Amino acid sequence: MADDSEFVFAALGGLGEIGMNCALYGYGPPKRRKWLMVDLGVAFAGDDLPGIDLIMPDIGFIEKMKGDLVGIIITHAHEDHIGALAELWPMLGAVVYMTNFAAGLAEARRLGEPGAPKIPIRIVKPGERIEIGPFDVEFVAVAHSIPESTALAIRTPAGMVVHSGDWKIDPTPIVGRPTDEARLRALGDEGVLGLVCDSTNVLREGESPSERDVAATLAGLVAKAKGRVVVTTFASNVARLRSAAEAGLAAGRQVCILGRAMERVVAVARECGLLDGVPQFLGMDAFERLPRDKILALATGSQGEPRAALARMSEDEHPTAELSSGDTVIFSSRTIPGNEKAVGKLINAFVSAGVEVITDRNALVHVSGHPRRAELAKMYAWLKPQIAVPAHGEPLHLTEHVAFARAQGVPQILRAFNGDLVRFGPRDAATIGTVGRGRRLKDGEILLPAEQDCVAQRRRLSFAGVVSIAIALTAKGEMAGDPDVMIAGLPERTRAGAALDGIIDATIFETFEGLSAGKRRDADFLSSAIERGVRNAVNGVWGKKPQVHVLIVEV
Repeated sequence: MADDSEFVFAALGGLGEIGMNCALYGYGPPKRRKWLMVDLGVAFAGDDLPGIDLIMPDIGFIEKMKGDLVGIIITHAHEDHIGALAELWPMLGAVVYMTNFAAGLAEARRLGEPGAPKIPIRIVKPGERIEIGPFDVEFVAVAHSIPESTALAIRTPAGMVVHSGDWKIDPTPIVGRPTDEARLRALGDEGVLGLVCDSTNVLREGESPSERDVAATLAGLVAKAKGRVVVTTFASNVARLRSAAEAGLAAGRQVCILGRAMERVVAVARECGLLDGVPQFLGMDAFERLPRDKILALATGSQGEPRAALARMSEDEHPTAELSSGDTVIFSSRTIPGNEKAVGKLINAFVSAGVEVITDRNALVHVSGHPRRAELAKMYAWLKPQIAVPAHGEPLHLTEHVAFARAQGVPQILRAFNGDLVRFGPRDAATIGTVGRGRRLKDGEILLPAEQDCVAQRRRLSFAGVVSIAIALTAKGEMAGDPDVMIAGLPERTRAGAALDGIIDATIFETFEGLSAGKRRDADFLSSAIERGVRNAVNGVWGKKPQVHVLIVEV
């Protein structure tokens, strides 16, 4: 019998967007494939999704075949790679493979969330090679902005595919291992069928600076600072936390932590030995207790999160930490697209108070964890893949990466998006179909399908408000008392000064009185007529159409 086994790839998230990474690798005959999931992350909702906390991939395709899911691998512990695990794992039930640091953060989160599932985790080390079902998986150390990041060499009888994960080339990453060039070169010599590669910085020339460069900048800035110093960065960037702490200690300052997320990461990092040699950090009370020139704080809130330590300090609402003229805040981070207004509000508040603000616009206080074009060129030269699939990027990044890979001499490049099913081998590489794709929205404690209308309704409500009208109707079709009207989100008066509630009341009575007794007794007809009348009347004097809800109660 002929063996019709194939080695395939599909993304449920991360191809066509930055974030929400979730990839599937399959091997076997089309009707009997075994699947390996790589990452299960989230994206963060913008203003277009009011009330939504997180966006997660729709895993319905693999959920239907969870008996054939042999494992879930987490390449590193950033939220866009691990953030959906606790929510979605119960629908899958497979063993999860991750490094010690990622496992520590996952466990810390579970302990802080009542009802979170106990997930079976197998700890793996960078450099380790294991078998998971039909897949032979090697974890290759790569540098990134979080400890213990790994690329994956996934071997099957049809060939080897390298899944890069998030990476950069940094010979001096401060914490953790640099990208393992020797091992990647060896994989290239062995023969790489395909490379699924990070596209985040493909639009940028050159190479990303090193974490060591940022450490030197921070040391210089802290050394000349006069008052209190606050350094804010991503809590998961342990290398940056270490560099900032060492800069403070070298300047004769003591280091304290402001923010629970950072406390959690620091605790896990110490357990993993990533902060060896750095004295224990002080609690937030030290910020107020120590002399102004003897304290450096590591604070959460670099993205303008409203309840994080930095936002509370900017509004003078933090219980112990206060900044004033002569103090310094260093944003050792980049502003994630969509957070510009929130971060700008923070910066303006501090500047208005006389606080010096330093960002990556005026000093080398942040470097990316993703490869620029010169680094990508090295990766292609080391691995020499026969097929390239750009990943981890928006359509612009993926399209540019296609051209870049072609320029590196890759024989075949496939531009795939979420839901596309790609065959690597053994036959010709191609996009051979689609799998289910989509998004699920975390709305409080509920997981919604993205197409559910409640979010669109919220957008409409935020634009033009709502008018709710309750009318009690007798059996004869007469009003039993005045209508009960509730207005939310509408202005009180028109441009001419007329009261809007008066216009709405008048419209209700005019519409009602203009209907025959028979139509008044038809609750559906009556409610529709009043909805249309009120919406049009308000639009006529305001220029916007509110949501209008009419409830008819027969008494």
